[in-house]
Amino acid sequence: MKKQLALGICFWLGITIAAYAQQEMKLVDSIMQTAYKRGIFNGNIMVVCQNNIYLHSFGFADVSTMVPLSREFKFDIGSVSKEFNGAAIMVLCEQGKLSLEDSLSKFFPEFPSWAGQVKVAHLLNYTSGIPVLGPAADGTDSLIHSSLITLKALAAAPGTVYIYNNINVSLQRRIIEKVSGLSYQDFIQEYLFKPAGMTQSLVDYPVDAAGMARAFDNEGHNVLYREGGVKGWVRLPIGDLYRWVMALHQGKVINEASLRTLGRNFPGGESSLGTVVFEGDTVVWHQHQGSNSNYEAAFYYHVRDRTLIVMMTNNQQMKVWPLKTAILNALQHKPFTVPRRSVYLSIRDRVLANVDDGLNYYRMLKAEEQDLYDFGFEIGDLISTGKYVQRRNKLDDAIRVFETALELKGRPEDLSYCYELIGDCYKSKGRKRKALANYRKALEVYPGNKNASGMIATLTGK
Repeated sequence: MKKQLALGICFWLGITIAAYAQQEMKLVDSIMQTAYKRGIFNGNIMVVCQNNIYLHSFGFADVSTMVPLSREFKFDIGSVSKEFNGAAIMVLCEQGKLSLEDSLSKFFPEFPSWAGQVKVAHLLNYTSGIPVLGPAADGTDSLIHSSLITLKALAAAPGTVYIYNNINVSLQRRIIEKVSGLSYQDFIQEYLFKPAGMTQSLVDYPVDAAGMARAFDNEGHNVLYREGGVKGWVRLPIGDLYRWVMALHQGKVINEASLRTLGRNFPGGESSLGTVVFEGDTVVWHQHQGSNSNYEAAFYYHVRDRTLIVMMTNNQQMKVWPLKTAILNALQHKPFTVPRRSVYLSIRDRVLANVDDGLNYYRMLKAEEQDLYDFGFEIGDLISTGKYVQRRNKLDDAIRVFETALELKGRPEDLSYCYELIGDCYKSKGRKRKALANYRKALEVYPGNKNASGMIATLTGK
């Protein structure tokens, strides 16, 4: 009972608890103070370890630096928001109103015949085979619907390839509305927010409205929000994200079997809940990160250790996971390192503008600025940069970046992913032979690459 009071009443009444005097929480504060001074974290953070709590706001609510952040501010949470449509699907399944084996054609009879092959289960783990269509075709819910009506074929057989896109999410949300008879917002308010005690959470709350932290970049500009056409995004304060994670794992919104279903992922991809690690059927830990338009949110929850870390920022620096690692090490009395600035964020727009200039700038940073920039996962930064360029349809430039990444020493999984992405670029260019060569190289480097094997089967018909 005392632990529940510490986690509940103390948090919401703002009582200064003895946990702040604990050595572990002093180390957490030292890490975050350094991160703020280095310019890699502007936002809110909450750390709960056993019955100790660290809750702090760093920086400002917008680019003007006139309004300090506080824990009441709401943030966009990017892809973490997709946990809610996944959980809503499972609520309907538990109510007997929906089956994961139902096909898309049951809900969208106007779609072509391929919809009969796609099950609701495929939407949950992004294996529907529906391709990324690009903003001109999938930038709004109505565009998604009209584009799918005219889509002639899937990119791959359902269940064989992981293709992460918002089309799967938009379809989930429309199915929830069709089955429940409620708007998506009303459904999750009634069946998810209320049971979890999330009293401050809203769906599609305007990012420039009162109480929202406004995203800004390192150049001193507010950032325009990019996902306005696809509806269903949750905005909430840090306390409500904490409540969500706890409610999810305490069985307040869905049962244990549904949680296991949502947590299972296609090899190499994310589940509806991000990353969930199991021992048998028991959840060990759960983490999820989401970002959009310079917002970023992330949480890590270790069930057995009762350790929860929640971070939300309106000035994305791609450092929430390295900060999480540093905090966990501090809590476990292990050596830790406070991360430095992101290579990816520093080079991506330069590469997009001119691939030669951007890659030369990357090489200069590597040669001269390693004390300021984090090259700990260099291949990952280049892969992210290549994907950033690829999403903007500069396929030849993306290939250049992926090939640069392949010059580095890396894990077989990462090198294989580079070849897979090069294959994707050539496939988009209509160069089937080059695409196949790179998918096969991806398998040669790492035979466990299921996406590469799925694409080979799709392109060869075998």
